[in-house]
Amino acid sequence: MVQFTLPENSKYGSRPGRHYPAPAGATRVKRFQVYRFDPESRESPRVDSFELDLDRCGSMVLDALIKIKNDVDPTLTFRRSCREGICGSCAMNIDGLNTLACTLPIAKIPGDVRVFPLPHLPVVKDLVPDLTEFYAQYAAVRPWLQTREPPPVGSERRQSPAEQERIDRPSACILCACCSTSCPSYWWNSDRFLGPAALLASQRWIVDSRDQATPDRLAELDDTFKLYRCHTIMNCTEACPKDLNPARAIADIKRRLLRRGSGT
Repeated sequence: MVQFTLPENSKYGSRPGRHYPAPAGATRVKRFQVYRFDPESRESPRVDSFELDLDRCGSMVLDALIKIKNDVDPTLTFRRSCREGICGSCAMNIDGLNTLACTLPIAKIPGDVRVFPLPHLPVVKDLVPDLTEFYAQYAAVRPWLQTREPPPVGSERRQSPAEQERIDRPSACILCACCSTSCPSYWWNSDRFLGPAALLASQRWIVDSRDQATPDRLAELDDTFKLYRCHTIMNCTEACPKDLNPARAIADIKRRLLRRGSGT
């Protein structure tokens, strides 16, 4: 039987977390169980418990984390920027699901709110995952327009409304990594499988009527690991906070490769 082992100091639960009780007089109390890990400390991860007064906190999970950092424990580390579901910075695993902390209402979570970093990525600190490999995979699909002809003089490269519609939805990807880090194939093969986010980006350029590198893009993806490690589990589509469909984009690439191989 295959046995998997976790890296040293990676398993939480062996070290008790800290408890921060609600302020005196609080009547609407919610408990947040937050993952804490500082690799530089060489200590095992822990889960701290913070009790917040919801009457003195914003309505979203990100508001609670900001409240904790500002008023309870300034060492808590997480990413955040726009607070509007646009930048993707605050992607986390909340209540067992990959999502954006800024768009998830606290009221939607029954019981304690469990907040962890995106799964199966190295942790920089606390809720901050290392996205180095994720961004490298995105860059590997060359997510920019490639043409052999110079742009038209005095005008843009034009598209019809129908042609623009084909790239409209995949262009809405915010690179939050919720999809890729929810994919079991990506967990076990992230060094070779490009993952849903990168493949969605690739498909967006493959179907772009202005791009002239489609044959090269398809040839580069025709690989046992880069593309075909996708087994259509659909976790990526379930996890996407922008309601995109990476699984459909991957299936479209596979169909195009099939037609390419058959000469149709």
